[in-house]
Amino acid sequence: MHRRLLVVLVPLAVLLVAALGVPLSITVAEREMQETYVNRLNDVGRFASLAETALATGRTEALQQELTRYHELYGIPVALVDTSGNVLLGPADAYREAARTEPTLPRIVTAALAGARSEPSWEWAPWDDSALVVAEPVGRDSEVVGAVVTISDLSKTRETILVRWARLAGLGLLPLIALAAVAWPVSAWVLRPVRKLDAATSRISEGDLTIRADAEAGPIELRRLAASFNTMMDAVENAAQRQRAFVSDASHQLRNPLTSLRLAVESLAPHLRPEGNGRQVYDVAVDELKAMQRMLNSLQASARMESLRTASPVDLDEVLATRVDRWRALTATAGQTLAVDVPPGLRLLEPPGGLGSILDELISNALRLSGAQAVEVTARVVPADVGEGNRNSSATGGVVTVAVRDDGQGIDVSERAQALRRFWRSPRHQNVSGTGLGLAICADLVGAAGGELRLEEGLPRPDGSGHGFAAVVALPVVPQVASSSGAPTPSPV
Repeated sequence: MHRRLLVVLVPLAVLLVAALGVPLSITVAEREMQETYVNRLNDVGRFASLAETALATGRTEALQQELTRYHELYGIPVALVDTSGNVLLGPADAYREAARTEPTLPRIVTAALAGARSEPSWEWAPWDDSALVVAEPVGRDSEVVGAVVTISDLSKTRETILVRWARLAGLGLLPLIALAAVAWPVSAWVLRPVRKLDAATSRISEGDLTIRADAEAGPIELRRLAASFNTMMDAVENAAQRQRAFVSDASHQLRNPLTSLRLAVESLAPHLRPEGNGRQVYDVAVDELKAMQRMLNSLQASARMESLRTASPVDLDEVLATRVDRWRALTATAGQTLAVDVPPGLRLLEPPGGLGSILDELISNALRLSGAQAVEVTARVVPADVGEGNRNSSATGGVVTVAVRDDGQGIDVSERAQALRRFWRSPRHQNVSGTGLGLAICADLVGAAGGELRLEEGLPRPDGSGHGFAAVVALPVVPQVASSSGAPTPSPV
């Protein structure tokens, strides 16, 4: 934003300086050309007066010497031509050589022989190489007997114009440099609270509600904005804390009466006849009480995990080492197979509550809900330029994706977005134990670490009818830096 502000201010200043400098530069050039034209006009006027007297008396030697001397001093060919355009006096060779490159010479000489003076030349541009041709008639009205013509090289005049333009450009750069020198720190001072506010909102969007904006720096308007933002975040944090406290307290307070109710219902079991309808009602009541207990446990776990918002680096090898054996035992008990394909040395940002608990939930879903025969856990590193859609991949150098795939029945594409909502359950799993909170909580925790939980197609089904289900956890890579001993060590996060 700092650079964008300067990109707006500096071009505007350049346009302002150009709007003032360009007309001034044109005026300077035109004045210099006008001065040169007036000097030549005075010279040819004087020579025309002398030529009229010399032609009338027949004494042309003095005029010839003066024309030659003028050419030697100033390098400007000057000649007296008759009504036919022939050179009568002056350096004829220099005049003819200069006349070959001037297409306007015949027109100006013809006008002078007709009694008209030369008009000023407006060819002042430095890139133009034309000469200044000035002619003055000798005689008056119908008694014109010739014309005095000068052909002036304007290279020195144009060099003078360029020098003056350079000075004007230098003077114009001074305010631009001053503006840039002042605009950089001033815009930085104005935008520093905006950058801090942007960083705070980014942290808050990742789930850290304790972040506050700096309300002590910057202009008064931004300080008021930061103060209002902090007041709003205090209200949001208090509301979130009260909500979590309410859920936790309500779950805890309901647990004891629910447990008492379950014991009371279960105590009725010896008094029921196996073949009666009461046994069926009893079984339904016990199942509902168990489901309510699981719901309360999940709500309490959700409130407890949501209060944890600190992500930390972790080695994926260490997480898997404490859980793979248990996963294999669970899959073996269920008559399923588990394959783990994870390269060593992966280090990533662990979500609040631990990556292991998230993987436990995903494995549990694969075992309970999919009806799969095979479960596969894989991991790979996706570079930052590939992206994987993760918002923090470019900032961390990439992401690590940990995928739990199965070859079970899966879920429809239209249901995948709903599966990450709380309390949502697939119609096919209404009779399977669960609360509909597992995936939603996992998605929230992964998002709090700057990652993403995606649902995709899993392994091909054994019967060839399609693909199973896959839950993919994408978390930022924690880069390793070399220590002084040469061994890689994790960089600080």
